[in-house]
Amino acid sequence: MNVLVIGRGGREHAICKAMAKAPSVTQVFCAPGNAGIAACAERVNIDENDQESLVQFAKTNQVELTVVGPEQPLAEGIVDRFLAEGLFIFGPSKEASRIEGSKSYAKELMQRYNVPTAAYETFQEAASAKSYLHTKGVPIVIKADGLAAGKGVVVAMTMEEAEKAIDDMLVDEQFGSSSRQIVIEEFLVGEEFSFMALVHEDIIIPLELAQDHKRAFDGDKGPNTGGMGAYSPVSHLPEGIAEISMDTVLKPVVQAMVKEGRPFTGVLYAGLILTQTGPKVIEFNARFGDPETQVVLPRLKTDLASLLLKLLKREKTELEWDENTIAGVVLAAEGYPGAYTKKILLNQFKKEEELLFHAGTEMDGDDLYSAGGRVLLAASSGENLEQARNRVYSYLNKQQSEKLFYRKDIGHHAMKKE
Repeated sequence: MNVLVIGRGGREHAICKAMAKAPSVTQVFCAPGNAGIAACAERVNIDENDQESLVQFAKTNQVELTVVGPEQPLAEGIVDRFLAEGLFIFGPSKEASRIEGSKSYAKELMQRYNVPTAAYETFQEAASAKSYLHTKGVPIVIKADGLAAGKGVVVAMTMEEAEKAIDDMLVDEQFGSSSRQIVIEEFLVGEEFSFMALVHEDIIIPLELAQDHKRAFDGDKGPNTGGMGAYSPVSHLPEGIAEISMDTVLKPVVQAMVKEGRPFTGVLYAGLILTQTGPKVIEFNARFGDPETQVVLPRLKTDLASLLLKLLKREKTELEWDENTIAGVVLAAEGYPGAYTKKILLNQFKKEEELLFHAGTEMDGDDLYSAGGRVLLAASSGENLEQARNRVYSYLNKQQSEKLFYRKDIGHHAMKKE
């Protein structure tokens, strides 16, 4: 079959690689893609938010399955548009994608259906938000209600940080309309992990667990980012935690969305934290996580395209996984997640590596340059996390560019436990 992947980042590179090796796939297209994606898919010069052109391309090129990578096209209703044309597409409807597009909606849904999550309140005025803050104290978590490319969360350890986050979002509209409303929630203590599942209405197929590293710098210091690295599986978590999370989080939420008349189809991503009273939800995303996808999908032995089509057709399927661990480290441009260095020369990364994923790259003539804040993700496989980490850091030590930075401690939580 012909497959179309929509998006331009590292997550989409991982999806394209998985599709390219799937026996059921003849041709992979990616709109608009990036420099690295060009090695495993035919790039299509259509913006990911140009619904009309994407629909026409899918029709003209006999695309049998479309997979949406980023959140923005989902929030704008691209799935509804494709379905109206009778085209197979994997992703949630505009209504269902609200589980990511509005944090207050997600919190209200969890509250209605008794899904464990942090206590919270929503605010539109800075004065009332600060008044609530002073009754609760710190540490505390402040979130922009809407989409903010993974950067709309501040974990404030001091009152000064918390007040600044409130002013940045509500007064200065740091994230535009996405931060006209904020959610303030309690700070939860525990081990964080990412649980993604392939969902079609009432059917849930869980994927293997991963652990992301959100903070920019070693030791979980610095501002929140879209993710600085990940690994999978997360073997130091208690046995059975995936099953518990399915029963207490994923199943109730998927069933709730059916009941509420906005059934979910696509990748439901649950960002979870294992507290003393069990797993609780930090956030939901309505698509594959980035960078988790880059360490989870390479472990999937099952034909991804066939798997998604079978799910959409409600046909039974089994997943097969590689038991090795994959550890991935993000290379980011100096200054990220703030104002970052542009157009860094990356020719040392031109050679196509099996587990090198391009996130923000473009060619200019024969030269490879950065074209974003998160630039690349390098990953390695090993029999255990220690071996996978040693291999990826050994590779990076030989490749380093002075204008890129990366965390040197991806997987440190697990290494402490082992």
